[in-house]
Parts: sequence; structure tokens; C-alpha cells
Amino acid sequence: MLFTTRPLRLGTRGSPLALAQARMAATALIAAHGWREGAVEIVPVQTSGDRIQDRALAEIGGKTLWTKELDRALAAGEIDFAVHSMKDVETIRPDIFRVAAMLPRADVRDRLVGAESFDALPAHPIVGTSSPRRAAQVKRLRPDATITLFRGNVATRLAKLAAGEVHATLLAAAGLDRLGQNGIGVAMAIETTLPAPSQGAVGIETLAGNDPVLEALGAINHRDTFDAVMLERAVLKGLGGTCHSPIAALAVVEGDALHLRAEIISPDGTETVREEARLARGDLAGGAAVGCALLERASPALRSLFEG
Repeated sequence: MLFTTRPLRLGTRGSPLALAQARMAATALIAAHGWREGAVEIVPVQTSGDRIQDRALAEIGGKTLWTKELDRALAAGEIDFAVHSMKDVETIRPDIFRVAAMLPRADVRDRLVGAESFDALPAHPIVGTSSPRRAAQVKRLRPDATITLFRGNVATRLAKLAAGEVHATLLAAAGLDRLGQNGIGVAMAIETTLPAPSQGAVGIETLAGNDPVLEALGAINHRDTFDAVMLERAVLKGLGGTCHSPIAALAVVEGDALHLRAEIISPDGTETVREEARLARGDLAGGAAVGCALLERASPALRSLFEG
């Protein structure tokens, strides 16, 4: 075993889904290295995003609310690495951190929960979501829909739906599956609701200078997932996107290349700009160029969402 004096400490948010993903990462590491049980200790860290549930992320600090407490613990040496849902990790990260590995990607699709289809919803439906992308895609499909803020973990959102607060919601298939709730909801076609960049991907981050941990994590890195997600994140970099911005992107590995699809949408769903490209693995400049191309073709109103 590479580490003998103490267990490796894996930091994670404390939500049921985050803990499930942390257990996946710990299990993968132990299996890859033949380590004993207990060689990885899971350390829950409460984040601001988990504490503040009554406002949209964009209003209270964006994606850093999911990462800043874990970043502090990692920089302070309280944990050796941290596990993240990659779609919750801000695009530009401090240089002291490095995403060292990603687990095999799960189902990237959204699931509609509460109805069999958008057509089956009643007139003027109320749909709950905290995602600007999902909100814009819902408005594109159902212009008569009202969007209401819907935050909290999966169980909280399902309870709100059961209580009749909304007619339907959209949830990530990956999260439902990882919580053992794969029978819930109807999977949406990629062509209808292109997912968020990095959706379904779990990443593990450590300090850029921690060579032993970087080496250990390299053994569980799933290259196809890593290459696809990094390309999707490059689109975000090209866009300068924030939590205010409805952005969707998906890269699919095709041999030595990736097929990238991306779109930006006006919040009311009336304008969608799409781009597609076939890019080599690791062509992050090409991914950023796709983001720039989206902006070049957007109306001034849509482009303004990505400025400043």
C-alpha cells in the first residue's frame, strides 16, 4: 500500500448523493490498489450550498458554494482529496488544485418526474427547478409553464413534488440511479434536453503538488469521461458562463475524437443557438472556440447574459 501511517481522507459534501459518490470513489481506489478496508476515510464537510436552500445559487455566490469549504479543507491539509459532482465545480479553478481522476460517467440525461411527458402536463403547469438551463428548456417546450425555485437534495425535491407544490420537476438520471431510485421519472431525449456540461460525472481533486496522491488517483481515472468532461468545461470557458446562464453541452467519445454538441438558450426559451464539432481528444482550445462561436451567433440580449 502506498500510504501506511493513516487512512487517506476523502472530503465530500454531506448530502446522501455526495456520500454515495464518495463511497464509489473510495471503493474504486481500494479495489485498484488492493488496499485494506478502511484505507480511505470519508470526511463529510458541510458546504454553504447545502446550508442555504431558499435562494438560487446565482444570487448567493454561484458554484463556489459547493466547493469553497472543501477547497479550504484541502488547502489546510485536513483532507487529502475531495470528491465533486463535476457539474457543480466552477470553470476556473485555483492553480493549487488539480482534477486528478474521474469515475466512469453515469447516465447523462434528465428525467421528468411527475408526468409522462411535457405534453401530458396540464395547461399553465408549474415546474420546479433551480437550474437556468432546465428552466429555459422547459419554457422552450412549454411556453405556458411557470418555473418555481426548487432546491434541496433529491429526497427534498421529491417530497415537494409529492406535496403538490409543483406539477413536475426535472432531475439528473445519474443522481437518481446512484441513490437507487432508477425507477423514478421518464428519461428525456438528449435532443430535447441537452444536459448540463459535466452532468453525470464524478471528479476527484487534490493538491497539484501532491504527487503520491495524484499517482494513486491516476489508477482510477476513466479516460473517456475525463476527456469528454474537460472538453465540455472548455466550452464553458469560451462562453464565460455563470450560474445565470442557460448552457448545455455534451461530448461523446468516438474513437480518437469527440463529437461535441453545445447550446445556449434565452431564459424564456424563445432563442436557442447550437453548435456541433468533431474534435481531437484534449483539444480544449477547440472546445473554447465552440463557446465563442455560440456567442458570436447569439442575439445581443442572449449574449449579454455572458458578459461581466
